[in-house]
Amino acid sequence: METWWFLVLEFALSLSLILMSKRQPFPGPSRRYGLVLLTFAALFLLGESGPRPTEVQVHLLFLLIYGSLGLLRGVQNMLVSRDEVIVAPFAGIMFCVAATAMMANQWETLTVAEEYAAFATIVALGGGQTWLVFRGLLIGRLPMAWSKAGIVALEKGQISGDHGAIQCFERAWDLEEEHINPMAWSALHRIHDFVGNEKEAEHWAKRLAESGGQEAVAKEWIMAIDDALSMLNPPQ
Repeated sequence: METWWFLVLEFALSLSLILMSKRQPFPGPSRRYGLVLLTFAALFLLGESGPRPTEVQVHLLFLLIYGSLGLLRGVQNMLVSRDEVIVAPFAGIMFCVAATAMMANQWETLTVAEEYAAFATIVALGGGQTWLVFRGLLIGRLPMAWSKAGIVALEKGQISGDHGAIQCFERAWDLEEEHINPMAWSALHRIHDFVGNEKEAEHWAKRLAESGGQEAVAKEWIMAIDDALSMLNPPQ
């Protein structure tokens, strides 16, 4: 196997992680994971010009270890904290590629029983990776995470713009978790009313009324929004 295939894979995954991180409520984890991968890929590329080029086994070992670490953290982010959904699928790709390549390299030395076990492992890895891609990249909506990101942006004074409070709360809705929607509508109504956007404030007030009104929103949530807004000065 040629090492340049792995270099292409590493650069492609790292750049994809960095670019796609901008679409996550909290872009930090996936961006950092992509930057570290990009750094190692650049080091491996430099190593190719040395007197002793990087061997394939070094790439496989790195992808296996870094992919496994990413899986541990990424699955927690996707299923527990629900802050982002792209680290786990991309880490799974690295782990599956490395594990499969390592087994393929040793295939001629395996017994029949070991070959069956290796084949079953490869199938299991493929099934798990398919689930990660489906769960993360295809249906990975994060309404609660966008609400949390909106609160964080509001506390930082970032009302508009990329990853501003308004943009975050506009994404904080879900058809399957409709109890979350009034939280976003109430936040948007209060923010637009605070900055003087009467038309937008009225629009979100209507959406809030359709979802049950203020009674459908926890008082603690309303207090958190009002407290964050009280720390800001309305635009002149």
